[in-house]
Amino acid sequence: MGKRTRIINDPSDLVPLLRTFGSQTHKKVFDYLLIDWFTEKELKENLDFDIEDSLNILKKSGLIESKWRMPEAGKTPEKEYHTSYSKIQVNFQCSIEDLSDLIEITFGNDNEYRDIIEQIEKEVIDGNQSMTGLSRAIGTSPLHLRGIARRSNNLVVKGQRIEYSGAENDK
Repeated sequence: MGKRTRIINDPSDLVPLLRTFGSQTHKKVFDYLLIDWFTEKELKENLDFDIEDSLNILKKSGLIESKWRMPEAGKTPEKEYHTSYSKIQVNFQCSIEDLSDLIEITFGNDNEYRDIIEQIEKEVIDGNQSMTGLSRAIGTSPLHLRGIARRSNNLVVKGQRIEYSGAENDK
């Protein structure tokens, strides 16, 4: 099966990508999904460790896709997963200072970024979703803000906006 190439034009897209492949667990799940389509149950059985976090970060990175597996009559359909891309093409230019900030965001301790992520989430929930408005409110550059948002499980960067995708958004 031919695979697609993921084109990265925004340096902040490196944050979830490097977080994914900086973990042996996430990389094992990704490598396994390169082979074929698998359900969460099949992955748990074959990999023998909890794969929920790996699936979440792979979804957030846009590296896997899902579809419904049609079951035998009378059984419930299950979601199955497979990798979306087998190649990456990076096409951006940024300062070394910005790149070093993004690398720091990527590999920093979760506790270091908890407060700023919560601050961004609060602003977004309160209606401040524009990158410019958030940048002013938080006091950081848009690139830094996008990098931190891409690190969060509850925030989604969509162009020049950040949206909240957590449980409160499901109302």
